[in-house]
Amino acid sequence: MFEDIVPALQAAMPDLRGRLEANAPLAPLTWFRVGGPAQVLYVPADADDLAYFRSRFDQSVPLTVVGVGSNLLVRDGGVPGVVIRLGRGFNGIDILDGYRLRAGAAALDVRVAKAAAEASVAGLSFLSGIPGAIGGALRMNAGAYGGETVDVLVSADAVDAAGNKVTLSVDDMGMSYRHTEAPADLIFTHALLQGRAGDPEGLRAEIADITERRAGSQPIKERTGGSTFANPDPPGTPEQRKSWQLIDKAGCRGLKVGDAMMSEMHCNFLINCGNATALDIETLGETVRKRVKETSGVTLRWEIRRIGELAPGQQLPG
Repeated sequence: MFEDIVPALQAAMPDLRGRLEANAPLAPLTWFRVGGPAQVLYVPADADDLAYFRSRFDQSVPLTVVGVGSNLLVRDGGVPGVVIRLGRGFNGIDILDGYRLRAGAAALDVRVAKAAAEASVAGLSFLSGIPGAIGGALRMNAGAYGGETVDVLVSADAVDAAGNKVTLSVDDMGMSYRHTEAPADLIFTHALLQGRAGDPEGLRAEIADITERRAGSQPIKERTGGSTFANPDPPGTPEQRKSWQLIDKAGCRGLKVGDAMMSEMHCNFLINCGNATALDIETLGETVRKRVKETSGVTLRWEIRRIGELAPGQQLPG
């Protein structure tokens, strides 16, 4: 589908240890299970390998970084250039002194929460309610059930566009509601998180409660990308407007485009009912945004990240 540029990359990076794959399918890597391939998929061996890659990478080639695919929509035409996906070399979780954890960017949020509980570290249980990995949590200040990444972050390690390893303090990150001011070209590799003393049994119960609440209110067993749109107002805002309420008011609960549907259980969740295309899903999202704007005057902001190109002949509404 795309031109094979792997040989050129290998020639420029003879000591690369990570995996390069041409025309790599991305749909199996996303929770929606849709979308076209990556022109090249690169899975770095570790942070040193990633730094080496970036130090020798041709900046004119498009570069996209993805996580575990939980809140990601890959368009049907695929993604040109190189897609970087962090794997095993970035999923470790280390328990440190002072109720601190060092977690790799590919470590699932729920694994970090459970590791903290077993180590008697409180304050991180909210992570069990976030369907993603630490790298995504850093990039968007992910939060759930009364907690946000900014509440527990000490610092984040990253690799910049020149291949330099850098460390950002929580203040450097400039975090706000579902947003961070960290430079877009940084690829996060690890996070240092701060908790407090806790009781493992109580923390396990806390995580179990969050899991039960999620299962009872969100379509977590479906092919979904989690919350589709960020709430217009951050938590604590008087008379806070919530996206699902605005979507419901606009009559979009259960709305379908092709095989994509706004969940009946939680109408801020987009679902692939089985055979949806990425275009179906994105068109439904844009239709919902339009209707909410018409009924409430609010322009909803996508929380799901959309990457890649439309397939030939496809067009989004508007």
